[in-house]
Amino acid sequence: MTRKDTKLVEGGRKPAEHFGAVNTPVYRASTILFPNVDALEKQSQPYTYGRRGTPTTRALEEAICALEGGARTVLTPSGLSACTLAILSVSSAGDHLLITDSAYGPTRNFCHNTLKRFGIEVEFFEPMIGRNIEKLFRKNTRAVFLESPGSLTFEVQDVPAIANAAHATNISVILDNTWATPLYFDALAKGADLSVHALTKYIGGHADVNAGSITANATHAERLVKMHFEIGFTLSGDEAFLALRGLRTLAVRLAHHAQAAMALARWLQARTEVARVLYPALETDPGHALWKRDFTGASGLFGVVLKPASGKAEAAMIDGLKLFGIGYSWGGYESLIIPAHFSRAHKTFMAEGPVLRIHAGLEDVEDLKADLEAGFARLRAAA
Repeated sequence: MTRKDTKLVEGGRKPAEHFGAVNTPVYRASTILFPNVDALEKQSQPYTYGRRGTPTTRALEEAICALEGGARTVLTPSGLSACTLAILSVSSAGDHLLITDSAYGPTRNFCHNTLKRFGIEVEFFEPMIGRNIEKLFRKNTRAVFLESPGSLTFEVQDVPAIANAAHATNISVILDNTWATPLYFDALAKGADLSVHALTKYIGGHADVNAGSITANATHAERLVKMHFEIGFTLSGDEAFLALRGLRTLAVRLAHHAQAAMALARWLQARTEVARVLYPALETDPGHALWKRDFTGASGLFGVVLKPASGKAEAAMIDGLKLFGIGYSWGGYESLIIPAHFSRAHKTFMAEGPVLRIHAGLEDVEDLKADLEAGFARLRAAA
């Protein structure tokens, strides 16, 4: 059996079809010509229209699908569009959707606003509910949307237990698996029917591409492809090329991100300014047992709960950082930090003080510690 590190390098690559080029070239195409009317009417060639795929996008789809062990992968213009498409592929007016209360904010907004307009009822549930989710099932429950761990509060969900309960009553399971990537969590093998990724994050890896993917198992592939075609989502050859470039080095980058995150997490745990660190790979984390059971590694994104401090002190700490950029997203080579606000996040999460979300990049860890050390000095001075 080919291992994942090899699949990262080999997936979707067909140099013989591109004059020996190691990387699949960028195909920029809308119109694709047919040799005759018969070929047009029968759609008998592998590529028929730019929106339906090019050799560049097909290479990315095949590479991700091989990693996920799925039946079919489709690409979308962003991680959010991947989440929304996955939900729409299994939901109709009158249905009931269960979504983890720790889900990505824009996904929550889509469920709160758009799905309600379409007559789909949305119910948020406590992330650590596990098998007890079956108590929330109704006759019209069609899908459960998971995100494990949550990208702000980092709860690890019992995906196999939730999936077993859902499948017993023919309910579909969607998992936003962006934090772990296909490298560190086998979403479909653990029970998800649809595995969603923001390729913008670790797979892209260089903070220069917006893209998403959804991989379906055999029972969900046809409806996913149909919805993808009808909505008209597509990805340009340029962005597919960048995502493929990132995919090839994912294993080595992710290992460094994880090493840096763990070093920072342990260092932060010892700080007097810190109440606790939210990182499932830490032995003290409430989700550690599930993480250790189900995951094969951790990424570089984690949270830090500070002891009570003013907004002025929090801003003073963050604003003066030199190596940690202040910006949305994560998964790129650069370290990032933002205040994590929970006005739209789940109601069950309680914090002792301000919460920071940190992405550990590829810089030297000692330099990152020094940057944070200076930040804590500013925090104390502004208190």
